[in-house]
Amino acid sequence: MPRSCSRTSASDSGVLASLSEIVGKEHLLVDPERVEPYGQDAVTEKFPPEAVVFPLTTAEVSAILQLANKARFPVTARGGGVGYTGGAVPIQGGIVLGTDRMNQIKEISPDDLYVVAEPGVTTFALQQAVENEGLFYPPDPSSYKDSFIGGNIAENAGGIRSVKYGVTRNYVLGLEVVMAGGEIIRTGGRTSKNVVGFDLTSLMCGSEGML
Repeated sequence: MPRSCSRTSASDSGVLASLSEIVGKEHLLVDPERVEPYGQDAVTEKFPPEAVVFPLTTAEVSAILQLANKARFPVTARGGGVGYTGGAVPIQGGIVLGTDRMNQIKEISPDDLYVVAEPGVTTFALQQAVENEGLFYPPDPSSYKDSFIGGNIAENAGGIRSVKYGVTRNYVLGLEVVMAGGEIIRTGGRTSKNVVGFDLTSLMCGSEGML
């Protein structure tokens, strides 16, 4: 007999209780009017999710995806919501995972020429932070004041300066990634010369919500 693929609604009381336990009640949106804006990106067609959740840590993201995998409801990751490809649009319903609270720049190393940032840092904030250290981060999508660096990576964003300096992929040394089942993997490293194994970092860059 084939295995059942029954899906639990993300608005199920048990699911909502579990999500609330993971991130805190104040970081979970379920009211239709409050979740509606998260059903679209820069285009106009709307697909409102059943709930929106805002994790703070990688561990919380992992817990959310483990729950989603077990209960079989869709999860759509969202950055600034200013893209045009639909990668952040929850067309299958389920929940939106907003990265707004994951907005810290963890480390800047002027000597080694790298920065460690969470996905919810805006492109503008990252540019300003590294410029204060005498560095330069070239990618400048037109939405740079509102777009998140995590979204830039997912979209492999460019901008006018990309003609000379290249796109986002050219500036990503490594990533911490939570897979669909909740597994946490780390790709690349903090050195520009890192050619061991498959280039999973480049695979993730430009994935546009497909991975």
